[in-house]
Amino acid sequence: MQRARAEDWYRTRTVGDDVTHIDEPFIHEFYRCNMWHVRGRDRDMLVDSGMGVVSLREWVPLVTERGLTAVASHTHFDHVGCHHEFDDRAVHRAEAEILEAPTRRATLADPYVTDDIFDVLPPEPYASDSYAVRPARPTRVLDDGDIIDLGDRHFEVIHTPGHSPGGIALWEPARGILFSGDIVYDGPLIEDTYHADAADYVRSMERMLELPVRVVHGGHFPSYGAERHREIIRSWLDGKS
Repeated sequence: MQRARAEDWYRTRTVGDDVTHIDEPFIHEFYRCNMWHVRGRDRDMLVDSGMGVVSLREWVPLVTERGLTAVASHTHFDHVGCHHEFDDRAVHRAEAEILEAPTRRATLADPYVTDDIFDVLPPEPYASDSYAVRPARPTRVLDDGDIIDLGDRHFEVIHTPGHSPGGIALWEPARGILFSGDIVYDGPLIEDTYHADAADYVRSMERMLELPVRVVHGGHFPSYGAERHREIIRSWLDGKS
Protein backbone atom coordinates (compact mmCIF):
# COMPACT_ATOMS: atom_id res chain seq x y z
CA MET A 1 0.00 0.00 0.00
CA GLN A 2 1.15 3.54 -0.75
CA ARG A 3 2.56 5.64 2.11
CA ALA A 4 1.70 9.26 2.82
CA ARG A 5 4.19 12.04 3.44
CA ALA A 6 4.28 13.35 7.01
CA GLU A 7 3.49 16.87 5.80
CA ASP A 8 0.27 15.61 4.20
CA TRP A 9 -0.97 13.54 7.14
CA TYR A 10 -3.13 16.18 8.86
CA ARG A 11 -5.64 18.66 7.56
CA THR A 12 -7.22 21.61 9.36
CA ARG A 13 -10.25 23.83 8.85
CA THR A 14 -11.85 26.53 10.93
CA VAL A 15 -15.45 25.93 11.99
CA GLY A 16 -16.28 29.18 13.81
CA ASP A 17 -16.25 30.17 17.49
CA ASP A 18 -12.42 30.13 17.43
CA VAL A 19 -12.56 26.35 16.96
CA THR A 20 -10.39 24.52 14.43
CA HIS A 21 -11.06 20.97 13.28
CA ILE A 22 -8.02 18.73 12.78
CA ASP A 23 -8.16 15.22 11.33
CA GLU A 24 -6.18 12.50 9.57
CA PRO A 25 -7.72 12.15 6.09
CA PHE A 26 -5.94 8.92 5.13
CA ILE A 27 -7.72 6.98 7.89
CA HIS A 28 -11.14 5.53 6.98
CA GLU A 29 -13.91 7.78 8.26
CA PHE A 30 -15.25 5.26 10.78
CA TYR A 31 -11.89 5.17 12.59
CA ARG A 32 -10.90 8.79 11.94
CA CYS A 33 -10.93 10.86 15.13
CA ASN A 34 -11.97 14.50 15.16
CA MET A 35 -9.50 16.69 17.01
CA TRP A 36 -10.71 20.09 18.15
CA HIS A 37 -8.43 23.05 18.84
CA VAL A 38 -10.13 25.79 20.86
CA ARG A 39 -8.65 29.27 21.21
CA GLY A 40 -9.00 30.99 24.56
CA ARG A 41 -7.82 34.33 25.88
CA ASP A 42 -5.20 32.94 28.26
CA ARG A 43 -4.52 29.49 26.82
CA ASP A 44 -5.86 27.01 24.28
CA MET A 45 -7.43 23.56 24.53
CA LEU A 46 -7.05 20.49 22.33
CA VAL A 47 -9.78 17.90 22.57
CA ASP A 48 -8.21 14.56 21.54
CA SER A 49 -4.99 14.06 19.59
CA GLY A 50 -5.48 11.34 16.96
CA MET A 51 -3.57 8.10 16.43
CA GLY A 52 -0.10 9.47 17.01
CA VAL A 53 1.40 7.93 13.88
CA VAL A 54 2.75 11.34 12.81
CA SER A 55 3.77 14.12 15.19
CA LEU A 56 0.95 16.59 15.71
CA ARG A 57 3.22 19.26 17.19
CA GLU A 58 5.66 19.06 14.30
CA TRP A 59 3.13 19.18 11.47
CA VAL A 60 0.26 21.28 12.88
CA PRO A 61 1.90 24.50 14.12
CA LEU A 62 -1.43 25.73 15.51
CA VAL A 63 -1.06 23.46 18.55
CA THR A 64 2.33 24.95 19.50
CA GLU A 65 1.52 28.66 19.34
CA ARG A 66 0.40 29.11 22.96
CA GLY A 67 0.00 27.26 26.23
CA LEU A 68 -2.38 24.37 25.61
CA THR A 69 -4.30 21.81 27.66
CA ALA A 70 -4.67 18.47 25.84
CA VAL A 71 -7.91 16.86 27.03
CA ALA A 72 -8.74 13.22 26.37
CA SER A 73 -12.42 12.58 25.71
CA HIS A 74 -11.44 8.95 26.47
CA THR A 75 -8.37 6.77 25.98
CA HIS A 76 -9.02 4.70 22.85
CA PHE A 77 -6.09 4.65 20.43
CA ASP A 78 -7.61 6.99 17.86
CA HIS A 79 -8.06 9.77 20.44
CA VAL A 80 -4.87 9.93 22.53
CA GLY A 81 -1.99 9.00 20.24
CA CYS A 82 -0.24 12.38 20.50
CA HIS A 83 -1.08 13.26 24.10
CA HIS A 84 2.52 12.48 25.11
CA GLU A 85 3.62 15.49 23.04
CA PHE A 86 1.95 17.98 25.39
CA ASP A 87 3.01 19.09 28.86
CA ASP A 88 -0.54 19.65 30.18
CA ARG A 89 -2.65 16.49 29.84
CA ALA A 90 -6.13 15.99 31.30
CA VAL A 91 -8.26 12.83 31.46
CA HIS A 92 -11.11 11.51 33.59
CA ARG A 93 -9.89 9.60 36.61
CA ALA A 94 -11.57 6.37 35.47
CA GLU A 95 -9.12 6.15 32.56
CA ALA A 96 -6.09 7.92 34.02
CA GLU A 97 -4.22 4.63 34.40
CA ILE A 98 -4.76 3.77 30.74
CA LEU A 99 -3.33 7.11 29.58
CA GLU A 100 -0.31 6.65 31.85
CA ALA A 101 0.32 3.00 30.94
CA PRO A 102 -1.53 2.19 27.71
CA THR A 103 -1.67 -1.29 26.25
CA ARG A 104 -2.91 -2.39 22.87
CA ARG A 105 -5.93 -4.08 24.45
CA ALA A 106 -6.81 -1.23 26.82
CA THR A 107 -6.70 1.36 24.01
CA LEU A 108 -8.50 -0.93 21.51
CA ALA A 109 -5.48 -0.92 19.20
CA ASP A 110 -5.96 -4.66 19.45
CA PRO A 111 -8.02 -5.65 17.45
CA TYR A 112 -8.82 -2.50 15.45
CA VAL A 113 -5.43 -1.28 14.21
CA THR A 114 -4.60 -3.03 10.95
CA ASP A 115 -3.57 -1.77 7.52
CA ASP A 116 -7.24 -2.03 6.54
CA ILE A 117 -8.18 1.12 8.49
CA PHE A 118 -6.06 3.25 6.14
CA ASP A 119 -6.56 4.45 2.59
CA VAL A 120 -2.86 5.35 2.55
CA LEU A 121 -0.40 4.11 5.18
CA PRO A 122 1.44 6.49 7.50
CA PRO A 123 5.07 7.28 6.68
CA GLU A 124 7.79 4.79 7.53
CA PRO A 125 8.67 3.28 9.94
CA TYR A 126 4.99 2.84 10.87
CA ALA A 127 3.80 -0.80 11.07
CA SER A 128 0.30 -1.77 12.19
CA ASP A 129 1.39 -4.92 14.01
CA SER A 130 3.71 -2.96 16.31
CA TYR A 131 1.63 0.20 16.70
CA ALA A 132 1.11 1.32 20.29
CA VAL A 133 -0.04 4.46 22.07
CA ARG A 134 2.85 6.07 23.93
CA PRO A 135 2.47 6.60 27.70
CA ALA A 136 1.38 10.07 28.80
CA ARG A 137 1.11 10.57 32.54
CA PRO A 138 -1.88 12.83 33.29
CA THR A 139 -1.08 16.19 34.80
CA ARG A 140 -4.74 16.75 35.68
CA VAL A 141 -7.32 14.14 36.64
CA LEU A 142 -10.87 15.22 35.84
CA ASP A 143 -14.17 14.58 37.55
CA ASP A 144 -17.75 15.42 36.64
CA GLY A 145 -18.40 19.13 37.10
CA ASP A 146 -14.79 20.25 36.80
CA ILE A 147 -14.05 23.30 34.64
CA ILE A 148 -11.45 23.71 31.91
CA ASP A 149 -10.68 27.45 32.17
CA LEU A 150 -9.21 29.20 29.12
CA GLY A 151 -9.59 32.68 30.63
CA ASP A 152 -12.58 33.97 28.71
CA ARG A 153 -14.03 30.52 27.99
CA HIS A 154 -15.09 27.87 30.46
CA PHE A 155 -15.87 24.24 29.63
CA GLU A 156 -17.71 22.03 32.07
CA VAL A 157 -16.60 18.41 32.26
CA ILE A 158 -19.57 16.06 31.93
CA HIS A 159 -18.79 12.45 32.76
CA THR A 160 -20.36 10.28 30.04
CA PRO A 161 -19.64 6.61 30.79
CA GLY A 162 -21.11 4.00 28.48
CA HIS A 163 -18.79 3.83 25.49
CA SER A 164 -15.94 3.69 28.00
CA PRO A 165 -15.82 4.22 31.77
CA GLY A 166 -13.94 7.53 31.67
CA GLY A 167 -15.63 9.13 28.69
CA ILE A 168 -16.31 12.84 29.00
CA ALA A 169 -18.03 15.61 27.08
CA LEU A 170 -17.06 19.27 27.36
CA TRP A 171 -19.88 21.82 27.56
CA GLU A 172 -19.59 25.57 27.01
CA PRO A 173 -22.95 27.00 28.18
CA ALA A 174 -22.13 30.56 27.11
CA ARG A 175 -21.95 29.53 23.44
CA GLY A 176 -24.00 26.35 23.42
CA ILE A 177 -21.02 24.29 22.22
CA LEU A 178 -20.70 20.62 23.12
CA PHE A 179 -17.62 18.53 22.44
CA SER A 180 -19.26 15.14 22.84
CA GLY A 181 -16.42 12.66 22.39
CA ASP A 182 -17.66 9.19 21.45
CA ILE A 183 -20.84 9.06 23.53
CA VAL A 184 -22.85 10.68 20.72
CA TYR A 185 -22.04 11.73 17.16
CA ASP A 186 -23.75 11.57 13.78
CA GLY A 187 -22.71 8.07 12.77
CA PRO A 188 -22.71 4.44 14.00
CA LEU A 189 -22.27 4.50 17.78
CA ILE A 190 -20.03 1.87 19.38
CA GLU A 191 -21.60 0.18 22.40
CA ASP A 192 -19.67 -3.10 22.58
CA THR A 193 -16.13 -2.20 23.64
CA TYR A 194 -14.58 -4.40 26.35
CA HIS A 195 -15.35 -1.77 29.01
CA ALA A 196 -18.67 -0.45 27.68
CA ASP A 197 -21.72 -0.42 29.96
CA ALA A 198 -25.26 -0.43 28.54
CA ALA A 199 -26.99 1.11 31.56
CA ASP A 200 -24.39 3.86 31.83
CA TYR A 201 -24.78 4.58 28.12
CA VAL A 202 -28.51 5.18 28.52
CA ARG A 203 -27.97 7.52 31.46
CA SER A 204 -25.32 9.46 29.58
CA MET A 205 -27.52 9.84 26.52
CA GLU A 206 -30.41 11.07 28.66
CA ARG A 207 -28.09 13.65 30.12
CA MET A 208 -26.87 14.75 26.70
CA LEU A 209 -30.46 15.17 25.54
CA GLU A 210 -31.12 17.77 28.25
CA LEU A 211 -28.38 20.16 27.13
CA PRO A 212 -29.52 23.27 25.20
CA VAL A 213 -26.89 22.79 22.50
CA ARG A 214 -26.35 25.07 19.53
CA VAL A 215 -23.65 22.95 17.89
CA VAL A 216 -22.17 19.54 18.67
CA HIS A 217 -18.61 18.62 17.70
CA GLY A 218 -18.34 14.85 18.11
CA GLY A 219 -15.43 12.46 18.27
CA HIS A 220 -16.20 11.21 14.74
CA PHE A 221 -18.18 12.28 11.68
CA PRO A 222 -19.49 15.80 10.90
CA SER A 223 -20.69 18.35 13.44
CA TYR A 224 -24.40 19.07 13.72
CA GLY A 225 -26.98 21.32 15.36
CA ALA A 226 -29.65 21.17 18.04
CA GLU A 227 -32.41 19.51 16.02
CA ARG A 228 -30.16 16.74 14.75
CA HIS A 229 -28.79 16.24 18.27
CA ARG A 230 -32.24 15.59 19.69
CA GLU A 231 -33.12 13.35 16.74
CA ILE A 232 -30.03 11.17 17.16
CA ILE A 233 -30.50 10.69 20.89
CA ARG A 234 -34.27 10.17 20.84
CA SER A 235 -33.96 7.61 18.07
CA TRP A 236 -31.21 5.81 19.99
CA LEU A 237 -33.19 5.83 23.24
CA ASP A 238 -36.32 4.62 21.45
CA GLY A 239 -34.31 1.66 20.23
CA LYS A 240 -33.51 0.71 23.82
CA SER A 241 -37.09 0.74 25.09
